[in-house]
Amino acid sequence: MSDTSPSVRERILDAAFNAFMRLGYGGASTAQIARLARVSKRDLYAQFGSKQAMLAGCVAERAERMRRPLTPPTPTDWDSLHRILIEFGIAVVREVSRPEVLATYRLAILEAENAPDVALTLDRQGRAANTQALIELLTMARGQGLVSGGEPADMAGLFLAVLMSGGVLVRMLMRVAAPPSEEEAKQRAETAANCLLRLHGRPG
Repeated sequence: MSDTSPSVRERILDAAFNAFMRLGYGGASTAQIARLARVSKRDLYAQFGSKQAMLAGCVAERAERMRRPLTPPTPTDWDSLHRILIEFGIAVVREVSRPEVLATYRLAILEAENAPDVALTLDRQGRAANTQALIELLTMARGQGLVSGGEPADMAGLFLAVLMSGGVLVRMLMRVAAPPSEEEAKQRAETAANCLLRLHGRPG
């Protein structure tokens, strides 16, 4: 197996993420990361040119994992749009509640001053990408006459605001609230979908 195989990169990213979470960006050395990943420092630098590049890679990889399950199908009628919105909402709540996702947010916040590009990467590949997926869904729905009376971006903002109401993400990040249960996630998604379609939906 070559030193440039995906498994080597994955080992380095996992080791770097664990080191950054335990020791902070400043406290984690490349020697420690190489030892945890079971690679030489030369191999490590062949994959990532700097420690900051490793941090950005950790965040980008986890942001991509967050985005993957949140690509909704195309609605064909009002009922299917309602169902897709609920499924999308459940997926959003489930993904942001995962321990590794919360840990990624905490890491980006912790290192925002030392490595501001990391927070931008998380926002661009995580939150912004998911919001764009929702905007595209609502754009298709508007094109089919299933929703009206607003811009898709504004509709998406409304949906996500209701979905994550009560500052649930901030409270989870501060560890003052437990992640929503499956039933709570479903209730949030249903409330957000019903609110959106009550204002903008065109059944039938």
